[in-house]
Amino acid sequence: MAKAVEDHWKGDLHGLVVTRYGHAIPCSSIEVIEAGHPIPDTAATEAAQRILASVRALTAQDLVLALMSGGGSSLLTLPAPGITLADKQAITRALLTCGAPIAEINCVRKHLSAIKGGRLAVAANPAPVTALIISDVPGDDPALVASGPTAPDSTTSADALAILDKYGIAILAAVRDWLANPRSETPKPRDPAFAQVRNRIIMSSRTVLAHCADVARRADLDVINLSDVEGEARVVARAHAELALRLRNQSKRCIILSGGETTVTVRGRGCGGRNAEYLLALCDALAGADRIWAIACDTDGIDGTEDNAGAIIAPDTLRRGRSLGLEAATSLAGNDSYGFFSALDDLVITGPTRTNVNDFRAILILS
Repeated sequence: MAKAVEDHWKGDLHGLVVTRYGHAIPCSSIEVIEAGHPIPDTAATEAAQRILASVRALTAQDLVLALMSGGGSSLLTLPAPGITLADKQAITRALLTCGAPIAEINCVRKHLSAIKGGRLAVAANPAPVTALIISDVPGDDPALVASGPTAPDSTTSADALAILDKYGIAILAAVRDWLANPRSETPKPRDPAFAQVRNRIIMSSRTVLAHCADVARRADLDVINLSDVEGEARVVARAHAELALRLRNQSKRCIILSGGETTVTVRGRGCGGRNAEYLLALCDALAGADRIWAIACDTDGIDGTEDNAGAIIAPDTLRRGRSLGLEAATSLAGNDSYGFFSALDDLVITGPTRTNVNDFRAILILS
């Protein structure tokens, strides 16, 4: 996004962007630094401090161009007063493995942050702010992408505390005290600072799915576009397997498309992200049914914390796994989707794509 701005901007330009390690593109006027994702690190906090400081002395004659994409919740981390980076890291790990949806995760992140939940826009006031946003969240709410640094927040500190309690996430007294402090509350929609802020979604999962549907139709496939999907990955997979089997039994030649973001409740000690877990559960539910193939990938090229974007399955996936002594159900119970698909050489490894419009899933059914 920064490189595209440089290529097309006419006039004075300077700034700073932060991206995941290994995902940077050299720019001339905009400094690019790398930081930790999905768990924030000191590089992320240093970048957030510098970005926040850079907008505080601006005037109404300046313009802040904010480039937002998925991953910003980790990459733009600045703990609230009295909260340490270690606190944020521990809470982030717990939230990412408890099965909470992204809206709940980001509600907590906003209220433990000194820059997210609209605080960046408030700090930039009176300078006008235009945020160009590539959405990686179901529903494309600007307040959720990267935890909404430039968007007003309708959730409350009480909501954040209730979410932590709901999932039994242990927090230190300092965190609980901060959430009980009125200062922890995020800027709300009626805050006058947002009068000069424009948040624009410029790309999303829905856009990508629409293009994929056009490609499928040109290949004479019927298209079932489920759009954004949320829920536990293995539960979603079972529902999609039922739909795929029903369409196969009707001798349909079609493709089922979906985006959005599933969640994973981690109970085992294996490796894998939500897309590989979805596929492993889908494979198990399909039970080797013929004429059905599927792919599921995260569009940024990283499924969870591993080096793969996702994986693929085919009618012979279960059989091939068993020939190696692997059972899909056993690997699923241990949350070891990466190990299963790696053994079959069925991982999809793209490297960094440098964009993020959430997950992409396609189930192909041929007659």
